[in-house]
Formats: sequence, structure tokens, C-alpha cells
Amino acid sequence: MTRHGWVGVTQAVTATAFFSFGAILVRWAAELTPVEITALRLLLAGGLVGLAASGSGTRLRPTGPEFARLVPIGLIAALHFLTFIASLSYTTVAHCLTLTYMAPLFIAALSRLVLREPLPARTVPGTLLALAGVATLAGLEPKLTARMLLGDGLALGAALTFALYSLLGRRERGRTPLLLYAGWVYLIAGAATAPFALDVFARPIPPRALLAVVAMAVFPSALGHTLYNAAVRRLHPSVPNLIATQEVTLGILLAWALLGEAPSWNSAVGALLTLVGVGVVLHEPIPPVHQSTARASCHRARPRV
Repeated sequence: MTRHGWVGVTQAVTATAFFSFGAILVRWAAELTPVEITALRLLLAGGLVGLAASGSGTRLRPTGPEFARLVPIGLIAALHFLTFIASLSYTTVAHCLTLTYMAPLFIAALSRLVLREPLPARTVPGTLLALAGVATLAGLEPKLTARMLLGDGLALGAALTFALYSLLGRRERGRTPLLLYAGWVYLIAGAATAPFALDVFARPIPPRALLAVVAMAVFPSALGHTLYNAAVRRLHPSVPNLIATQEVTLGILLAWALLGEAPSWNSAVGALLTLVGVGVVLHEPIPPVHQSTARASCHRARPRV
């Protein structure tokens, strides 16, 4: 792998570390509804990235064509965050994270259609191995209820929208500076959900819930998702998405430590399988980004958050 590729891998690994606290923070903000959490988190994250863009000298206003492309990405991001957060109200952290990270399979199916990019040869077996590990990590649920099935369905919706979000984000790599892209996608997503969350602005927010939402805006969103978007500009989107499956491993361990949701024996086996799957993909040379695109992306879109 080239140095350019390893920078993308480092960005994806760091993003995954920030992602891993997302499910825990959602649970700590349970006094708020899923749409309230989504709106507040994304509006705050958009503002923070906008400040970073201003400090780094990145322009703040998109052109007309850029804005037209960013609106559908922002709406897809809103659906991803909303379905992910809502899923945690109905099912376990393990189920939610596991099903959300079915996204690599959606990416494998959609990357040719959206990006016209071939998959690296080892991506398919590596993805299948990682997903087998993710499934093993969560284990079989002996007490499946209608409520849990609803949560699982929402998590699958989060997987599909995360795949689309990843693919469309990579398509913007040579078109829109990273911080301009990330800030406006978060703001559009927050604005799309805010009309359904107006009650939150008319009542006091419990301090723990407010701190949890602010932490979500800073770490999983402003830092995590911005670094993830930087990674998909450098790598085939299946690679950072596959690395991000380790949110499952870290998220389940954090749920055990902080929420008392103890993992079972299969957690260790599943974590090992997913790590092997990531390793299989990372040993495959990654198709390079076109040099002119790479230079434009690096010059105009270097993350400074």
C-alpha cells in the first residue's frame, strides 16, 4: 500500500475509535427522542466543522452546483443517523452495531453502479469474513421479539444509508473541500430533522443528556465522521467501511464496561474474525486515486479538526 493509502487507513482507524462511543452516548441521552438527538447532534457538529473550516482558511460557502450535490447527501446522512439512533431504542447495542455494519455488502453491490470502480480482489472474501465475525460477535438471540425486530430493521436501514453516504462522499473527493463538504452535510442533515424536534428547544434538557449530545457532536460526528470522509477520499470506500466494523468490537466492550451489557464467549471469536477480515483487505494493493484528483483533494481538503 502507498503512503497515501496508509494515511487513509490511519484516518479510518482513528474515526472508528471515535465512532465506538456513539452507541453509549445515545443511551446516555435517552431522555431525548431519537429525532431530537439527531437534530441537535448534527447541527452542533456542522457548526464545529464550520469553525474549523474558517480557522483553516477553507471557504465556507458552496457553489450552486456543490450545494445541489450536497443536499441529497445530507438527507441520506440524516436518515443514517436517525435510523441508527432509533434502533438503539428497540434493540441491543450488539444487534444495532452488527446489522449496521452489513454496509460493506451494500457497498460491494453499489460501488460499480455509483462510482464505476472495480472492487480490489481480496475485498469480497475479506468483507465476508469480517461480516461472519460481526455476526459471531453478536451471537444468536434466543428471545427475538417484535420490538427487537423493529430495531433490527432500523439498523439495516442505517447500514444501507451508511453505504450510500460512503459512496457519495468518495465521489466528492475531487470536487469539494473536505471541511466544506462535511460541515454542510451535517448542517443539511440537522436542518432536515430539526422541524420534527422543535419541542427540544422549548424545554430544559437534562444535563446528562445535553453533555451526551455535545460529546456526540464533537467525537463521533465532527471528528469521527470527518476523518471517515477523509479516508474514503483516499481509499476504495469498502476499505474504511470494513475498518469501521471494529466499532462493533469496541462498542460491545464499552457497553459491557459502562452499561453492564456483558458480552458472551463468542465476542472474542467474532472480534478475531473481523480483525482477520480487515487484514485480508489491507494486504491488497488499493487502487490509487487519480494523481490530479489526489493532489486537489489533499491541497483543498486536508482535515484540521
